[in-house]
Amino acid sequence: YMGEKPFTNVYLTGIVRDQLGRKMSKSLGNSPDPLDLIKMYGADAIRVGVLYSSPAGNDLMFDTPLEITPATPLVSKYCEQGRNFWNKIWNAFKLIKGFEVNEVEQNAAQKQAIDWFANRLNEQLAVINNHYDKYRMSDALMATYKLVWDDFCAYYLEAIKPEFIDGKALPIDKATYDATINFLEDILKIVHPWMPFVTEEIWHLITERSEKDCIIVAEWPKVQKADADKIKLFEQAKEIVTQVRNIRNQKNISPKEKMELQARVQGEKKSDFNEVIVKLANLSAFTYTDAKPEGAVSFVIPGTEFFVPLTGKIDTAAEKERILKEIEYNKGFLKSVQIKLSNQNFVAKAKPELIEKEKQKQSDAESKIKSLEEQLQTLNS
Repeated sequence: YMGEKPFTNVYLTGIVRDQLGRKMSKSLGNSPDPLDLIKMYGADAIRVGVLYSSPAGNDLMFDTPLEITPATPLVSKYCEQGRNFWNKIWNAFKLIKGFEVNEVEQNAAQKQAIDWFANRLNEQLAVINNHYDKYRMSDALMATYKLVWDDFCAYYLEAIKPEFIDGKALPIDKATYDATINFLEDILKIVHPWMPFVTEEIWHLITERSEKDCIIVAEWPKVQKADADKIKLFEQAKEIVTQVRNIRNQKNISPKEKMELQARVQGEKKSDFNEVIVKLANLSAFTYTDAKPEGAVSFVIPGTEFFVPLTGKIDTAAEKERILKEIEYNKGFLKSVQIKLSNQNFVAKAKPELIEKEKQKQSDAESKIKSLEEQLQTLNS
């Protein structure tokens, strides 16, 4: 004993186990050949798939079959998830490099999206750095995954990509393109510890670089101050877009058909991301109103009621029939739950969490019926 602590930090890893819970080992022969997995999914995909599903210190139940046969081929949902992740990054790169850059004006949606993502990137980079500092590797990967998949691909790229006319994409302005390339390079640096091969490949394809100018020696992105208010406002914008998309699905309205959105605001009107909402929700107009328009369905985001006029968009008779059937179904479901909750024998013997679950079902069904009846009333008015 030297009188000194031997380690400052100790990181405990879990054990990789097979589907029967046994530790994977050569002697048991229950471990897949990594080279076979690499041929199928790629090395990066395996790294991410295993690490993504392995919280610090916990054992990992690896999901490859114990015996490889025609009926049970070598597959892994974990590795498939990893492959889907690098494929998402690769497709994002191809989309960006496919933009035609020209001397066109940057539109409002692109400006708003760049402003938001710059703040979001810095916010999440600080979160990821904190996870690394505390050795929360799976949490760092989770935050990285969501930053890329949700924020960058699902929202930022969708907001800034040019419109298509007659099957051909319009040009993009240089300012938006340059900002997007900068974001992509920062994202590649953040993803690189998890996917070194694909990120290095894309790094050298973005622009001409020397052999020594590799991402592995590139400087880690520096955290800048993030505007929390803008990030919060964009979360509300995302919720608005989601609600409009849900209405499209419920009413069987094509995503390609433009719709109108009106807002009745209590208090100050916020317009930081209105153009992004118009782009992502495919709206013909987004305006403010003091009264509910006729033939409109509504939804509420704290402080604001939104209306989507549906006159001429749906078959009213068919929609009424659909709603009546759904009301009838939900009333039947509600009755079955109420019968169960009124059964004293069930209430006396069931676990509290099970009773609470049934009460939640009752509450959800009542809310659903109320919403459907309001929709029916709107169609009848």
